[in-house]
Amino acid sequence: MTQPLKGRVALVTGASRGIGRAAALAFAEAGAHVIALARTAGALEELDDEIVAIGGSATLVPLDLADAGGLEKLGHAVTERWGKLDILLANAGVLGSLSPLDHVTEKDWAKVLDINVTANWRLLKALDPALRASDAGRVLLMTSGAAHKCTAYWGPYSVSKAAVEALGRTYAAETATTPVKLMLVNPGPVRTKMRAEAMPGEDPQTLKTPEELAPHLVRLASPDWAESGKIFDFPQGKVLTPQLPA
Repeated sequence: MTQPLKGRVALVTGASRGIGRAAALAFAEAGAHVIALARTAGALEELDDEIVAIGGSATLVPLDLADAGGLEKLGHAVTERWGKLDILLANAGVLGSLSPLDHVTEKDWAKVLDINVTANWRLLKALDPALRASDAGRVLLMTSGAAHKCTAYWGPYSVSKAAVEALGRTYAAETATTPVKLMLVNPGPVRTKMRAEAMPGEDPQTLKTPEELAPHLVRLASPDWAESGKIFDFPQGKVLTPQLPA
């Protein structure tokens, strides 16, 4: 088996379940050392067992993305230990409440924006030196069709994903002359806990699994991936170029 990520260091947020877990396992199988970040230590330990079982290696980071100081320390720790970061998969996110905008509480609004947007900015800020130290730094940010559909009652989530896309394209522009590449990933309807919360009446067996998405994430994280600032749309299986005004 070829290992396109052999010798690479990959940090995955939300690594304990769903897309993050599937990606962590796929990155490890592809040869990367995985820095697995999630809030639950027990779930991370189970992931570590699975990674070791397939011959991979991991470093576990039990950390809440709302912990700004913790993310800053993480950036320093990555640089000190490995001297670089080859891959950042910023996967963790929250759905928030599905309700009319005038019913959304300040607390719910702040949580969605903090976890889905601000935490990713903090990660990019903290890890930027390590990503630039890599010969082929790769950043993957998770977006959603909600960023463009702006469906009624999905306000906080839609706004957060639109902001993530702006954040990602801005970082891609700022790293355009470096070896760093950033891709936004739209997983579409995938069999995850968040999807079940959003669509409780949906049959999960009709959806693609995180494990089916994972090989595409490996490809996007590989050193030979050349595009940046675009969206990989999993439902269509292709890269989309944002249509920007003149």
